[in-house]
Parts: sequence; C-alpha cells; structure tokens
Amino acid sequence: MFGLRAVFRKPFGLENDIHSILKLDMPITNAPLARWQRKPSTTSLSGLSPGRSGNVSQTSSKTPSKTPGKNKKQTPSKMGGDRFIPIRNSKQMDVASFLLTKENEPVDANNAAASSENQKAWSVSLNGYDIEDAKILHLGGKPLNAPEGYQNNLKVLYSQATTPASLKKSRYISSTPDKILDAPELRNDFYLNLLDWSSRNVLAVGLHNSIYLWDATHGDITFLMKLEREEDYICSVSWTKEGSYLAIGTSDCKVQLWDTENQKRLRSMASHTARVGSLSWNDHILSSGSRSGHIHHHDVRVADHHIFTLAGHSQEVCGLKWSADGRYLASGGNDNLVCVWPRVQEGSASNDGQMVHCWSQHQGAVKALAWCPWQSNILASGGGTSDRHIRVWNVNSGSCISSLDTQSQISSLVFAPNYKELVSGHGYAHNNVVIWKYPSLTKVSELNGPEDRVLSMILSPDSSTIATLAGDETVRLWKSFELDPVRKKAKDKMVKSTSGVIHQSIR
Repeated sequence: MFGLRAVFRKPFGLENDIHSILKLDMPITNAPLARWQRKPSTTSLSGLSPGRSGNVSQTSSKTPSKTPGKNKKQTPSKMGGDRFIPIRNSKQMDVASFLLTKENEPVDANNAAASSENQKAWSVSLNGYDIEDAKILHLGGKPLNAPEGYQNNLKVLYSQATTPASLKKSRYISSTPDKILDAPELRNDFYLNLLDWSSRNVLAVGLHNSIYLWDATHGDITFLMKLEREEDYICSVSWTKEGSYLAIGTSDCKVQLWDTENQKRLRSMASHTARVGSLSWNDHILSSGSRSGHIHHHDVRVADHHIFTLAGHSQEVCGLKWSADGRYLASGGNDNLVCVWPRVQEGSASNDGQMVHCWSQHQGAVKALAWCPWQSNILASGGGTSDRHIRVWNVNSGSCISSLDTQSQISSLVFAPNYKELVSGHGYAHNNVVIWKYPSLTKVSELNGPEDRVLSMILSPDSSTIATLAGDETVRLWKSFELDPVRKKAKDKMVKSTSGVIHQSIR
C-alpha cells in the first residue's frame, strides 16, 4: 500500500508545483534579493570596513524622506579628490570643438581658395567674428576688435590703442626774436599805425616823415619817400592785396598812393580835415580814418575819389579793418566805441551810412582790431590802458561771446591761422606779446624783449612770423608759428646765444 500511494501521489505533486509557479502573488523563493533588501546588508558591512567610522547612524540606510539640499551633511570625500569643471561659457568652446575636428579633415586645394571668402563672410554674419581669429583663451597681444556697429556700455579699463592725448606734443616757441631791425626816429604815438607787411614779403615802416621798405626774402632795404615839410610826419601805412601799391596817411590830412616797384607817387588824395591815422583796403576801395572821427571811402580808380563818409565816432579813429570777405568794415576810436559798417554798394549810397553794430563795452581807446580768417563773422577788439580787455564779437548776432582782462594796454591784435591762436601786443605795463589759444583764450606763451610799449604788430604772408614795432625804436620778428617746430627747435639750439640774433638797421 505504501508503494501504490507513492505512485499515485507523484502526479498530484507535479500539478501542485505548476499551480504554485503560475500564481503571481506568491513570493519567489529562488529570485535574487530586492534593492531595499540589499541596502541594509551593505550598510552594516561597510560600517565595519577599515577607514570607516563604526558609529554610523542606522537612519542613513533608509531612503531619505526630506528634500535633498536641506540636509547639511557633508559629502564623504573619496580618495584623490573631486574633479574641477571650469565655466567656459564665454570662451567659444563650440568653435574650439569645431576647429579640432576640422584639422583632421582632408583639405581640397582646388576649392579652398575659391570658398575661403565665402566661408569668411558666412562666419562673420553668423558668429559676429571671423572663425579663423577665434581663441579659447586670450592670453596676451593686441585685443580683438569688436564687430562693426557693436556698442559696449561697460567702462574700458585698459586698451593698447594710443590715444590722441598721448600723441600730442607741445609746440616749441622761441623766447628770442629771429631778427631785430633798428627803427630810428620812430614816432612813439599809440594812435598811429606805422607798420604793414605786403603779400610780396616786403615790410613797410614809417619813421617820422619817411617811408622805408625791408625785403624779408633778400634782406634789402629801400628808401621810398620823404614828406616835403619837416614838421609833417607819417601817420599810417597800408598795402594793397596784391602788394604792389602802398597807401600812406600823413599829418597834413592827405592820403598818398605809391607804386613801390617804380618808387613813384601815383596820386595824393585830400578830403580829411585832420591827420589820417588808420587805413584799410577792400579791393579798389581805400578807407581812411581821421582824427576828426570821420571815415572816408576812396575809389582810387576815378578822379573824384571821395565817394562816401562814415560819421560814427566822436573822436579819433585809430583802428580800421576790412573783413577778409569784404562784407564788413570794423572801426575803433578814442571814444571807446567799436563800430561795424556794411560794404559800400555802388549806386545805393543812401543805405551805406547805417552801421550794422556799435558796441560800447570797452572803457578805453580801441585801436586793436582783428578779423578771424577761419570764421568770417568773428571780430576781436582790444582796449587801451583804462580797459585792457580783449573782447570777441559775433557780428551775425551782435553779441560778445568772450572777454578777457589782460592786465595791460592792448595796442594790436592778430589771428594766427597755423595754430588757430590769437596774438596780442601790449603797452603799459607789460610791454610784451602774448599768444592765446582760440577760442578758450588760455595763455600759450609770452614773448618778452621790447624795452618800451608795443605800438603795432603784423603777421607775415606765410603766417609763420609776426613783426612788432615798439617804442624803443626796434622792429622785432618772431617766428613763432612755423608748421615744422622740430626743425625750428634744432636750429634754435645751434644759435642760442644773443650773438646769433641778426641785428640790422632799417635805414
């Protein structure tokens, strides 16, 4: 019976095993351990391993229930330390990776030259820079230029580009005159204008009752004329624009016109009732200012030369200047006035006597007048001993745009176009020449040397030299505005002693 029961029981046991396998809710006895079952076992073993602390908390074996980051436990360090991953967001890593892979690619010599320009254009348009100039890290050398149109709002801390301020060098101005000419029997009168420089580089000087010419190119001195009466004297001289003819104002109320090449007097024009102390040319029109306060216009082409009279001053007209464009005539007088007159229009004399402006800000006689050659609407005027101010006027608006107290009598003003400067000649108390930067009117240099007041000052035709006529009977030539100051400085170092100054008599 025992054997038979075993035979019949065997099929029933196999059926039960199959049935138990097919049931999914039963535990799998032969399967590997689950992850949650393995974790406690490894934790308990690792707590006994060398180099580890034995008192490890049992809560560390469980899955953390808190949000990561709130637990301030330090990450266990491993042997050798952790890796350092640099931040290279702005170092063109994509471009670097592309360039590294590009090196291993074969280069087609035929298509390389043809497509290089196209590749460069695409690179600039897509990346904002040429990909051939890209760098992972920029260690030194010249900084990369920003793409065209790029505006950086950040402050520049360093740049290798040279700035204009670092390139700017100060101009050398010699403190000694280039030449000194003796002018004996010079009449020391503030109100006279006895010096002028022609466009042919000839200097005209009035000495008492005579006129002398000095050729600045060759150094020749020519005696031109002498007044008939010994008691008469020269009051003013003025060259025409071409430099061939010289107008001379005299104390006997006349204006003479001379041909200097032939040393011949062309005509003598009488219209004033007092001495003629100022002259100025505008083409064929010669304007003359008198001690009576009147200004006469002379048309030198016709026999009846006196064509108009301007009556705006109550005292002697000691300053007279036509603007370079011939539109305005500026006059200064001993009545402290500065007047601006329009150009003489032929056939419309009814409106010619109306002045454009009349300024009375000066507190002294106004002899110094100068028109700006690069701004035709700018006029500079200087006052006498009781005023001492340089005033700059805008003729279009009629306003005074700047004023400067020079602390000295102003006898003459000249604009120097080579460096855009204003030069002033002074009498009491400084007796010198001062160069001012225009329009700031900051002092550039002082030229000292005359032992008496500077009476007149004129600029050479090439705008490199000024000539001053002083009461110590000297004419000094200052070459202060040359366009090549380096060559001038080397020359002055060679001739630095006073013996190097050329001393010559004007007659």
